[in-house]
Amino acid sequence: MIQHMGLLRNPLYMDVANSAYMWAAAGLVVLLVIAQAGLFMRRAYRSGKRMGMSEDQLKTGMRAGMISAVGPAVAILIGMMALVATVGGAIAWMRLSAIGSVMFELSAAELGTQQLGYSLGDEGLTEVAYANAVWVMTFGAVGWLVISGLFTPHMETVRQRIGSGREALLPVISAAAMLGAFGYLATGEVMSGSPFTASVAVGGLMMLALLQIADNRDIQWIREWALGTAMIVGLFAGVVTEVTLGGLW
Repeated sequence: MIQHMGLLRNPLYMDVANSAYMWAAAGLVVLLVIAQAGLFMRRAYRSGKRMGMSEDQLKTGMRAGMISAVGPAVAILIGMMALVATVGGAIAWMRLSAIGSVMFELSAAELGTQQLGYSLGDEGLTEVAYANAVWVMTFGAVGWLVISGLFTPHMETVRQRIGSGREALLPVISAAAMLGAFGYLATGEVMSGSPFTASVAVGGLMMLALLQIADNRDIQWIREWALGTAMIVGLFAGVVTEVTLGGLW
């Protein structure tokens, strides 16, 4: 009986997403990330020694860094639940270990499936559509790695040329690009029905409110938890709308 209940049956592509082969492939990437982190920590420690920092200062700095990383890690873990439910645990683990942006990964995966006429989580989503989503997530982040790896020493010169010497113009350009990208993605959800509209509206308002509080009171942990909290509140708002009002359109 349970097999014939759509709400309780996983989409077929999830068998591939959670296969042992996928976990093994993802594990190789995560091991590389861990190795890089260890290399950076060792170099930072040696650089501190060359700068004349004491052993106590170095240990204090490393401890402070580890503690400050807990907040963002937990916030990413909360947002990771949405990614696990749509692309599987292995890919979610790999992508967030390498990039750490739930918003980007969800957006990229949705774009990848949309090109073949599907949406994330669809019961009929094929393995090809799922593979397309994973490739978009992967290639979509390659540009960041190439730019940061090859052109970081020259970025200050590029930054000054783009802004033509006007420092205030650079944040405007970045904000406009982000608003355009995520506005395009949110529009499709808003038009899907009243529960989706409620999720987008309430989640967006919650994000704005949390960031406003964090800025006004200079509370860093609120910034770190803002995304995960807004996602959960937005999802809850969508469920409440569906239960109480149903699909108004």
